[in-house]
Amino acid sequence: MSSPEKSGLYNLSNRSFRLRGTRITEAQAKATEMFWEKFGIVPDHPIVPSEIFPDSKEVIMEIGTGMGEATAEIARNFPETGFFALEVHRPGIGSLLARINEFELKNLRLINEDARIVLSENMPDQCLDAVHLYFPDPWHKKKHWKRRIVQADFVDLIYRKLKPGGHIHIATDWVAYADWSQEKFGSDARFIGGVIPKPDFRPLTRFEGKGLGKGHIVTDLKYVKA
Repeated sequence: MSSPEKSGLYNLSNRSFRLRGTRITEAQAKATEMFWEKFGIVPDHPIVPSEIFPDSKEVIMEIGTGMGEATAEIARNFPETGFFALEVHRPGIGSLLARINEFELKNLRLINEDARIVLSENMPDQCLDAVHLYFPDPWHKKKHWKRRIVQADFVDLIYRKLKPGGHIHIATDWVAYADWSQEKFGSDARFIGGVIPKPDFRPLTRFEGKGLGKGHIVTDLKYVKA
């Protein structure tokens, strides 16, 4: 079995995100060593969803899976849907790989790379039924707003990769970021949508629970490709 580094894991080509602490537990490291080659995809070639999930009725991409709690739970509850999980944080990768193995998920694959690079360079247009963007880094300081993933070029990229009638679902516990996302997607006539109630299928994670405990307001947004 090759090491994660030799198999292409962690070879990030760009960083439009903030890598936080990289301390990884023994269990996470073991899961990465054991399961990356089975469930991971190295984006060094075209990624065609219909080839990876030939029997799936729909294909969804989640950008930034954190520790994988919500990702694995949603995939577990929707076995007929194929899921791509994009994550760059090493502990999160190990944690999600362990969950994929524990739940015996056959409909979830993990990619370790900047989502914008994967979408623009590796995936064909009109290949996704939905994109999930849950609790992206809000980059609070104004001088860092340019680093937020939701930008005009990201809106255009999502439009190109979604199938007709596909949608993006955003959740954030930062009100200013919700307003920012509404401005970017709401001002684009190619999308229809706005604020929605929290859908039942999106589980409450420990991260979200901590935010709610601090008084944060969680906003769910959904924009459909017109």
